[in-house]
Amino acid sequence: MIEHDYEQGSEQWLAVRKGCITGSRFKDCRDKLKGGQPSKACIGYAMDTARERSGGKAPGKFQNAAMRTGTEQEPLARRAYERRTGNLVQEVGFFTTEDGLFGLSPDGLIDDVGVLEIKTMVSSDTLFTAVAEGDVSGYIDQCLGYLWLLGRQWVDLVLWVPDLEHMVIKRITRDEDAIEELESDLMAFARLVAEYEEKLRAALAANDEQAKQAA
Repeated sequence: MIEHDYEQGSEQWLAVRKGCITGSRFKDCRDKLKGGQPSKACIGYAMDTARERSGGKAPGKFQNAAMRTGTEQEPLARRAYERRTGNLVQEVGFFTTEDGLFGLSPDGLIDDVGVLEIKTMVSSDTLFTAVAEGDVSGYIDQCLGYLWLLGRQWVDLVLWVPDLEHMVIKRITRDEDAIEELESDLMAFARLVAEYEEKLRAALAANDEQAKQAA
């Protein structure tokens, strides 16, 4: 893995992320219909990634109030985690595989074995699902991705509820079978991206050729 130490949101940070299959979207990469076909979310993300890998720019994600709150709360949650656990967290940049295919942006690394991932419980729906009901399935693929690509042993998934001054820490440890399944699904998704990229580049080239002939 290659670490890119750029400020989040900067032009360099955005450039290095372009065309990467990112950890926060690993869940979408694996999303399938009942028959096993890729879901609408999966196909849409594959098309966006192919567009970026072809030199284009996928539609930007609108940063809503919940996303801004999560960004603002991250350093507070990190300090609260350090106080509770005694673990010192190393802040890091954006990691990519050498081929630029996959990218990860963990909220911190702990010694040589751990990863920190913070989720701020902004919406009440998220609060009740993750904290009250204990369902963190929506975050598991991202955490497994850290373990797979960074070679770490565990992820401390922090559910941070600032208005209630409450923190839940769920430790996710290596599960080689689950990581192998994740890798298989993500490589299948990467092939889907490659198919869309090839299709798009071929269409662009054909249209360019037609324009030259018509000129």
